[in-house]
Amino acid sequence: MPAGSSSKRERQYEHIKDSAEDRGASKGRAKELAARTVNKQRARSGEAKSASSSSTKGKSPSQRGGERSGKSGSGPTREQLYQEAKKKGIEGRSSMNKDQLAKALGR
Repeated sequence: MPAGSSSKRERQYEHIKDSAEDRGASKGRAKELAARTVNKQRARSGEAKSASSSSTKGKSPSQRGGERSGKSGSGPTREQLYQEAKKKGIEGRSSMNKDQLAKALGR
């Protein structure tokens, strides 16, 4: 945390860091996530001396709700599609790839 940060931001940093560690992030990664999040909040509220445009424009992290969290929106896994095809009795499913399974299931 930068020198002169408010006690609120200190608590926020510790909470985010602890939460990330609880979810399985390493100590270093948890500190990085917490610092980035708190610094972005400081920039958005005008507490920081300088801020990038990406920090001050667009949705806040809480509004974004994980939209850019690294999870792709590619739908169900091949295994999930395979199991659905198995239930429906689709022949040749074991040799199909994910796209073929999806097409066979009418997706």
